[in-house]
Amino acid sequence: MFGAEPCHGVEDLARYLAAGGYTPLTPRDRLPERIAAVALRGRGGAGFPTAVKLRAVRDAPGRPVVVANGEEGEPGSVKDRWLLRHRPHLVLDGLRLTAAMTGAARGVVYLADALAEQAVLRALAERPTDPPVDVVRTEHTYVAGEETAVVRRIDGGPALPMAKPPRPFEAGVGGAPTLVANVETLARIALIHACPDAAAAVAGAHLVTLSGPAGSGAALAEVPAGTHLKVLADLTGHGRAPAVLLGGLFGGLYGTGWTDLRLDHDRLKAVGGALGCAALHFPHPEDCPVAVAVEAAAYLAAQSARQCGVCVSGTGALARTLAAAARGGADHDPTGRLRRWSAQLPGRGACGLLDAAARVVATLLAHFPDRIDAHRDAGCHACHGEQPEDGRRFTVPVP
Repeated sequence: MFGAEPCHGVEDLARYLAAGGYTPLTPRDRLPERIAAVALRGRGGAGFPTAVKLRAVRDAPGRPVVVANGEEGEPGSVKDRWLLRHRPHLVLDGLRLTAAMTGAARGVVYLADALAEQAVLRALAERPTDPPVDVVRTEHTYVAGEETAVVRRIDGGPALPMAKPPRPFEAGVGGAPTLVANVETLARIALIHACPDAAAAVAGAHLVTLSGPAGSGAALAEVPAGTHLKVLADLTGHGRAPAVLLGGLFGGLYGTGWTDLRLDHDRLKAVGGALGCAALHFPHPEDCPVAVAVEAAAYLAAQSARQCGVCVSGTGALARTLAAAARGGADHDPTGRLRRWSAQLPGRGACGLLDAAARVVATLLAHFPDRIDAHRDAGCHACHGEQPEDGRRFTVPVP
């Protein structure tokens, strides 16, 4: 639905208009009702129903602000940057429609990628929008895309999460009710408007980032919900992977049985995981899952906003204890402590970073229960030496 052709360059206005873009929104289009009927979920990570967010912002007192969130903090995801770089008009059209549905007086495109910024600015120069749209650039960090961090940065502060309540739909940018929507969500709103007969298929598909061992590159694919992860792994040559890391780093590490998992929010939640931003990382068959988890935990600890004491201490304790256990240098019962912390910490931070770290550890223990104890008894070549903290194992280029 997003098409392969724009991958070879930036979609210009003439091409987008020829494909039916920027058509007027009329009451008979019943776009909010259509979005609700096909159960479109946000693509930023949480999978929250889009129609609910639209209604909340529309019904709040004051003139709303709508934000296209393209910061893409997960290191293994590229879909948002790809959309902003190659299909900026599709995203801006979705932002226009969202503004019309909510009565917004201002739009903002929020991003951290220089090439994406250039593409969006070119698109805005080709076709000024109504309401007016600003572009706000931020530094790329794991927490900068969290919705309250987005609001804080647009208002001139640092891109760090804020305490809740209020949530942005209640009081966001400049105190106005604010809808913060992922750029893929907005692109799908534009497609549902342009192709009403295909609305269900548009809402049910996901842009998925597929990556493997370092140096193997990444693939971006649009696939229907419910697709087996094994199908996606085979298509990209990673079918022999011993595990899969879901949702960038947010969804956890899954071992035996991962091939039976499906690309579906509810099914993954039922097994203790999360689809998140739909980024899937497949380790090399010879990679140690403990080493994968150690790097993920270290990266998340390093990315803490340092605002919540429980996050600083919690992510640090998880990362240090897991790293020590991987090197065989942990004291008695590191598994017990890791299991206890990973159960107690979720939900206690201001954003999802602490939850992500806890889920990485919890799923490692659930799917590879004997591996940490084995590291204490015998060395592991994959876990010797210093493990990187910069997420390089998971970071992939935009295709």
